[in-house]
Amino acid sequence: MSTLDTKSEGALRPKGTLATSTFATLRHEIIAGEIAPGARLKIRSLCDRLNVGISPVREALNRLTAEGLVKQWDQHGFTVAPLTEEDLVDVTTTRCWLNEIGLRKSIANGDAEWEEDVLLACHRLTHLPRLVKDDAAYRTREWSAAHMAFHHALVRASGSSRLTKFCDDLFDVAERYRHVSRRHGRTRNAADEHKAIADAAISRDADLAVRLLTEHYWRTTELGREALRQMG
Repeated sequence: MSTLDTKSEGALRPKGTLATSTFATLRHEIIAGEIAPGARLKIRSLCDRLNVGISPVREALNRLTAEGLVKQWDQHGFTVAPLTEEDLVDVTTTRCWLNEIGLRKSIANGDAEWEEDVLLACHRLTHLPRLVKDDAAYRTREWSAAHMAFHHALVRASGSSRLTKFCDDLFDVAERYRHVSRRHGRTRNAADEHKAIADAAISRDADLAVRLLTEHYWRTTELGREALRQMG
């Protein structure tokens, strides 16, 4: 198919579909660190690379700005939001507050299906490699998806879809720092931590589960802060 054919095909797709797919693509690239923090997001370049028009790109950038993943400057357009220690601490503090509520509610409300979800998510996460030399990027994406599924499962039974979404959104913001930590700092095997959190949740020990989850978040945060300092 020629370039002209491809662009024509894109032009025929509904605007909403294009804007949504453009948003999803850019969001993934920013969270995964494929677009560097602070990088300029030139609309024309994005249009050419993603083979879409100006409107879908602008809409996607505005949505990303609302999520805090992109910054808009009056005279300088859009840039990827920077990563800072102050922001990381703020993100972690807020995650601890919201996830404590979600986890306590889930432990109180969760049924047998919720218990199965938590155990299966933990099992899958534990048995997925984080990095594989011959296909590191793919394996990392697969592990990251399983990682999010585990943390989502912990709060899924809270009874509040808004709270669950807030927790998921903050997970994505924190994921930016995890990728930086992996590339520039130390990493750790958190499998034992995940299992301990899951066991406490399934045992309905809310205080222990919350304590372990909070400690888990702050350990990750300290690794992220170390990585940011190394980056200068």
